[in-house]
Amino acid sequence: MDSIVFLIIGMLAGAGGMWALSLLRQQQQQQLIVSAEQTAALILEEAKKEGGVFKKEAEVQAKDIIVQAKADAEKEIRERKRDVQQTEKRLQNREEALEKRAETAEHRESDLTRREQGLKSKEEAVQQKEQSYARLIEETRAQLEKVAGMTRDEATRRLIEQMTENARHEAVRRIMTIEEEAREEAERRAKKIISVAVERLSGEFVSERTAYVVHLPSDDMKGRIIGREGRNIRAIEAATGVDLIVDDTPETVLISSHSPIRREIARVAVERLVSDGRIHPGRIEEVVKKAEQEVEESVRDAGQRAVLELGIHGVHPEIIKLVGMLKYRYSYGQNVLMHSIETAYICGVMAAELGLNEKQARRAGLLHDIGKAVSHEIEGSHAIIGGEVARKYGESAKIVNAIAAHHEEVKAETVLAPLVDAADALSGARPGARREVLESYVRRLEALETISNSFTGVEKSFALQAGREVRIIVNPSSVTDGEANLLAREVAKRIENEVTYPGQIRVTVIRETRATDFAR
Repeated sequence: MDSIVFLIIGMLAGAGGMWALSLLRQQQQQQLIVSAEQTAALILEEAKKEGGVFKKEAEVQAKDIIVQAKADAEKEIRERKRDVQQTEKRLQNREEALEKRAETAEHRESDLTRREQGLKSKEEAVQQKEQSYARLIEETRAQLEKVAGMTRDEATRRLIEQMTENARHEAVRRIMTIEEEAREEAERRAKKIISVAVERLSGEFVSERTAYVVHLPSDDMKGRIIGREGRNIRAIEAATGVDLIVDDTPETVLISSHSPIRREIARVAVERLVSDGRIHPGRIEEVVKKAEQEVEESVRDAGQRAVLELGIHGVHPEIIKLVGMLKYRYSYGQNVLMHSIETAYICGVMAAELGLNEKQARRAGLLHDIGKAVSHEIEGSHAIIGGEVARKYGESAKIVNAIAAHHEEVKAETVLAPLVDAADALSGARPGARREVLESYVRRLEALETISNSFTGVEKSFALQAGREVRIIVNPSSVTDGEANLLAREVAKRIENEVTYPGQIRVTVIRETRATDFAR
C-alpha cells in the first residue's frame, strides 16, 4: 500500500514537471515570436525608408532619360528633315537635267531625220553615177581592146606578169636590206662567238694538236708513273695542269691539254722523270719547275730569233715572249710562228713595192697573230685581243690598228692594215701552207666551180685563194643588179649545204656592161 502511494505520488510529480516544462517552453516561444515581430517591424520600417530613397532616385533618372530621349528625337528629326530637303533638291536637279536631255534628243532626232533624207538623195545620185561610170568603163575597155589588139584576159595576164616581175625586184631589194642588217648583226654576235670557238678548239686534227705521246722504255714504267694509289700521276697533273692518260697502248703515255705551253712542260718533265727513274711527288715538283724554266727560255729564244731574223728593234720583252709562244700554236695544221714570219716577209715586200715603210710593215706582219698566244685565256677575237696587247706594251697606233683590223672586225685607219690582211691571206691560202690532202683540196675547188656554173646566166666562175673565194662572171643582159645579189646568196647557200670546208668562202658575183665606139 505504501508502495502504491509512493508510485502515485511519483507519477503526479512527473506529470507536474512535464507540465511545468511545457509551460516554460510556451513562454520561450512567445518571447521569440515577440522578438521576431519586433525585428520584422524594424526591418520593414528601414525598408520603407530605403524604398523611398530608391524611388526618388529612380524618378530623377527617369526624368533625365526622358529629357535625353526628347533631345535625341529632336536631333534625329532635324537630320531627317535636312536629308529630305537635300533629296528633294537632287531630284529637282535631275528632273531639270532630264528635261534638257529630252530637248537635246528631240533636236538630234530632227537633225538625223534631215541627214537621212540627204543621204538617201546622195545615195541615189551615187548609184546613178556608178551606173554611168560602169557604162563608160565598158565602152573604154572595148575601145582599149580594139586599139591594143588584146582581150581582157590577155591584158590581165600581161599585168600579172608585170606585177610579178616588180614583186621579184622588190623582194630582191628587201633581201639585200635584210642581208645587210643580218650581216652587221652576225659580225657583232654570232661571228665573235662561233668563229672564235671554232678557231680555238675545233679542226680536223684536234686530237693530234692537243696531245703528245711519250714513249716509255717498258710497261713497268707505267706503274711507276702511276705510283702507289695513283699519287705520282696526280702530282704530275696538279703540277703541270694537263691530263695524263695511261691506257692499254704498250709503252706509251698520252699528255692531253689545250694549252700548248702546258703540254710542252709536261712532255719535258715526264721524259726527264722516265730517263732519271726516280719518280715521287717531291722529285716531280722539282723536275716540273726546271721544265718550266727550260720552256720559258725556249719561248724567249724563239721570239728573239724571229725578231732578229726580221730586223725589228725596240720590241717589248713581253711581246717577244708572246711571239715565242706562237711556236707551240697551230692553226689548221700551220705553225702560227712560221705563218707570222712568212706574213711579215710578204707584208714587207708589198710595202717596199708601194714605197711604204718596210720595217714597220714587217713589224705589223709579225705581230698580227699575237692574240692567239692568249686567246685561250681571254674571251674575244684574236685580232681584237692582239690589238689590245700591242697597245698595252707601247706599240704605235698604226701597228695596233693593223693588228686589230686584219680580219675586218675594226675599220682600217691606214694603208698598213689592208697590207697585213692581204699578206695574212697569202700566207694562209697558198697551197701546202695549211695541212690538207691534195686530192680533197682539188675536189673542193672543182665542186665550187661546178656549183657556180650550174646557175642560169653564169658565163664563167673561178675558185681563188685556195678555195676561200669564188668569183662568178654573169651575162649582164640576162642578170640584173638585183638578181646578181640574189644569185650570190643562192650560190653561198648551196655551197654551205654541199661542200665541206674550213673557215668561210666569199662568193662574189661580177656583172659588167661595156659600150665601145670609135672616133674617126
